[in-house]
Amino acid sequence: MRDAAILHGHSHNTNRFSTIPIREKLGADKGLTGRGVRIAFLDSGFFLHPDIADRIVEFHDVAGEQTELRADRSEGHQWHGTQTAVVCAGGGDLSGGTYSGLASRSELILVKVSSAGSISDSEIERGLEWILENHTRLGIRVLNVSLGGDCDLTLKESRVNQLAERLVRAGVVVVVAAGNSSERRSIPPASAPSVITVGGYSDENQKERDRFGLYHSSFGSTADGHIKPEVIAPAMFVAAPILPYTEEYRVAERLTEMLNQPDYAFRESFIKHWDAAGLPEYLLSTDVATARIAVEREMENRKIVSTHYQHVDGTSFAAPITASLVAQMLEANPRLGPTAIKDILVSTATRLGGQAAIRQGFGMINAAAAVRRARREQHTLPHGTLCPPRVEGSRVVFGFHDDLAREVSLAGDMNGWDREATRFDRTSNGLWQASIPVPPPGRYRYKFIIDGVRWAEDPTHGRKEDDGHGGFNSILEIA
Repeated sequence: MRDAAILHGHSHNTNRFSTIPIREKLGADKGLTGRGVRIAFLDSGFFLHPDIADRIVEFHDVAGEQTELRADRSEGHQWHGTQTAVVCAGGGDLSGGTYSGLASRSELILVKVSSAGSISDSEIERGLEWILENHTRLGIRVLNVSLGGDCDLTLKESRVNQLAERLVRAGVVVVVAAGNSSERRSIPPASAPSVITVGGYSDENQKERDRFGLYHSSFGSTADGHIKPEVIAPAMFVAAPILPYTEEYRVAERLTEMLNQPDYAFRESFIKHWDAAGLPEYLLSTDVATARIAVEREMENRKIVSTHYQHVDGTSFAAPITASLVAQMLEANPRLGPTAIKDILVSTATRLGGQAAIRQGFGMINAAAAVRRARREQHTLPHGTLCPPRVEGSRVVFGFHDDLAREVSLAGDMNGWDREATRFDRTSNGLWQASIPVPPPGRYRYKFIIDGVRWAEDPTHGRKEDDGHGGFNSILEIA
């Protein structure tokens, strides 16, 4: 099937509107492909695309509308899931290898959660339940969710968030798109405290960081008071497959065929394809240069970057890019669990300068740094070992993890912001730990000081506020 898909007589070359491949955008490790890691996707539907076809382990439709994936026809609801899966784990088969994902050798479990083309909370719940019931049998290490529910609920009220939390406790790294409205906060499952919620940025298809800007991702305090997202990833100028057997797919092939013709053969190709490519008839009477410009303009308007790919935008793609990096981290160190993965991602991220911290969390994912840290990490950090501050008897216990730190201290409202007052001790399980007497009921700001010079918010704790200096103060609330 793969060979048949490739040998169809169309060039796979990129055009002058091509986007920078994800591996190059992120400076990711070229030797890692997610091999040995299984990633699940919850989405509206999927097509048996050549970029992923030979690595699909299992397909499940919660609505029972579809028993198997097909390669001989497509349906409208399949485009989104196909694009998210290929952005994460595609092999680049229909782009000559150019647009392969960071997890191009991972294995996939695809779960369709739409019914009659629409998605509701109940379908998302059923999809998460199926993953929870089958993750051990299928060896699922990562789950990508590039969709959201209908309601903005607290963890106590949201079964979607409760299921997401159970999956994290069970050892699955859950990566969720933050949402695409900067006027709204993230809702379930993106608002679940333990998932990795991913917002977006745009690199403007450039490598110079001074050109980067924030995408209009959802952000802010969730219904439970946790600040989301944790990190941001590319959410514009991301190459994704055009759904086969669609009008968009056929138009892209015809436009590309015309554009690839030398001038002496262009006229014949244009006469053959202009109408099917949606071009105006008057171009038949123009010269080759004018008609060629019109073809290029149409390709640019349709965001076509090569014969079978277009560039897309949204946190729906920032999330699977992050999930693909997680797969590389797990390939580099299979012993890591969700807590360690999240800790590494946030601690290696870099904030985009001149932009509000609340819109980007810890900042842009850093693929190379995250993989390096994953390789050297010696502690698995089982669930519950590294967590937000907790009351134990008459004391509040704080935890922090950084194997390279020489000393860690706590400063905040509870100790007069005295950096010397509360020092952490290094424990045998790789954590730094400190405790203080439970203060009177109230709301207390605090930070950690690493090696006496670096002030940082508590990476385990989603409750925080702007510190006025481009970062956050973490918040301890005592009832």
